[in-house]
Amino acid sequence: MRLEAELSRERARAEQLTKERDQVTKERDQLRAAYEKLRLELSLLKHRLFVAKAERVDTAQLELEFADKLALLDKLTGKLEAEPEQPEPASPPPPPPPRPQRPKPKGRRDLRDALLPEERIELTDPTMEAKVEAGLAERIGFEESCKLAFQRGGHRRLIIARVKYLVLGTPPQAQPPTLVTAPLPTQNETLPPTLVTAPLPTQTLPSTLVTASLPTQTLPSTLVTAPLPTQILSRCLAAPSLLAHIVVDKYCDGLPLFRIQDRFARDGVCIDRGTMCRWLEDLGATCGATVIEAARKEALSTAFCLATDATGVLVQPIPTGKRQPCRRGHYFVQIADQDHVFFEYTPNETQKTVGELFRGFSGYVQADAKNVYDLLFLSPQERKRRLLADMEDDGCLRKEVGCWCHARRKFWESAMANCAVAREALVRIGRLFDWEQQWKGRPHDQIKQLRQQFLRPHLDAFFAWAAPAYETVRDQRGLLRSALGYLVRQQGALLRFLEDGRLLLDNNRSERALRRIATGRKAWLFVGSDDHAAAAGHLLSLVASARLHGLDPEAYLRDLFRVLGHWPRHRYLELAPKYWARTRARLDPAHLQAEFGPLTIPPPLPASAEEQTPSH
Repeated sequence: MRLEAELSRERARAEQLTKERDQVTKERDQLRAAYEKLRLELSLLKHRLFVAKAERVDTAQLELEFADKLALLDKLTGKLEAEPEQPEPASPPPPPPPRPQRPKPKGRRDLRDALLPEERIELTDPTMEAKVEAGLAERIGFEESCKLAFQRGGHRRLIIARVKYLVLGTPPQAQPPTLVTAPLPTQNETLPPTLVTAPLPTQTLPSTLVTASLPTQTLPSTLVTAPLPTQILSRCLAAPSLLAHIVVDKYCDGLPLFRIQDRFARDGVCIDRGTMCRWLEDLGATCGATVIEAARKEALSTAFCLATDATGVLVQPIPTGKRQPCRRGHYFVQIADQDHVFFEYTPNETQKTVGELFRGFSGYVQADAKNVYDLLFLSPQERKRRLLADMEDDGCLRKEVGCWCHARRKFWESAMANCAVAREALVRIGRLFDWEQQWKGRPHDQIKQLRQQFLRPHLDAFFAWAAPAYETVRDQRGLLRSALGYLVRQQGALLRFLEDGRLLLDNNRSERALRRIATGRKAWLFVGSDDHAAAAGHLLSLVASARLHGLDPEAYLRDLFRVLGHWPRHRYLELAPKYWARTRARLDPAHLQAEFGPLTIPPPLPASAEEQTPSH
């Protein structure tokens, strides 16, 4: 009995030690995982602080490290190319070339190629000039060099001289002279004071005829001034050129209004920033209700793919007598193919907001897999079940297009800690972009065929490799699990670009468009209200669309503000940056050059088959 009791105590003690060991092992594993996570974050932080913020890696080292894997994938592509039932492209793409090297400097640039006003300064040598006058030397030419100079200016006083007219008094109704017959007066008779007697002609009229005029009643003289021409902002101090300059300074160059005010003051022009703020809000609201609205309707009805992304912005609170923090709003960017760019402000970033932004659009939507976009890609049955009570179904079908740069980002972060799985993922994704770069500029049908032939086997092998790799780290928190999870969950969206050659691998164009807001808000910090934020979004849309079509934003906005007040309401689409070059060519150059005055509106162009078909 005593031995059995001892045995029981030893067994209990062994079980207790086993539990303690398991607990200590679990804590050790947790500490190791936390240490690994901290080490990874420290490596990533050091890289961003001391190396570069860009997500760059040494591609040459990766290709050497995974040469066998890449050779296997290329061999798989070669097998697919050899299959008889697979159509071959007209010209197979060559292997990816090395990255181009930075061009070598070519020395001092020649400023004569720039279209600049020229000022000439001739330098002489007094000693040599004296020899020239004495006939001991002569001038044989000049040795010329160029420097860049700057002259402050740009503002000018625009005098609007409206002609004033003095309208003389006239009778209410003009009547022709009347022929009156009257007897000849005797020597002692006089005519009434209101009767004017014409002298008798010597031979042409008989002595019994007298010509007289009716009495006239005069009105007081009137002062008339030529009417003021149509303007986009009534009673505004600024001309269209200055308005365009202020818009470009703030929304293209990112200058806050107080810096613009200081710069104007140094030039001798004092304009309060509050006044400029009201100008910008009125301009944005006017353009948003006219040109932007017409372009947006065209984009939602004809666009092939809308690329979108969002960023935050601070909004100044409504004054209530006590201090309040700024609210947070959001700017959504929408890029409609190569036609239009829109910045839409929304107070909230919700599925309802996104649904309203894309209402009426059917086609491809390229986004970053954020959950606010999920409602756009549901089937009609699921959409009816998941729609909110105050939302209506528009009946449109949209397909999600993923972004391979977003898929690559977490792998790059993991690779900074020398994670082998992440480094292999980087080299696989890099091969996709290398192939795609070779096909840039080719016809869309040929790009689709090349993708199916060369990228499809790489992608199939990539996802077949990623699925088991994700299962091994599924229960471990960290960047690698996030990267592999994103890849596995977004497989359908990431493969969508194979369906059409017009689709892109990444959504970087939306990221680049939002950079304008990100850099600008560092200077102007916040927007004044929701209305001002919406107006600012419309002006940002015009600037971005003008740059998309190769237009000078300031020149385009100056012309737009000049003609918008005269333009017919049903033809605002002609003023969008996409069509502005064609519209401007049909305007009278003399009328367009003047800041104010009459403007001849050309007739609308007949719609051609090319215009009716959406351009991509």
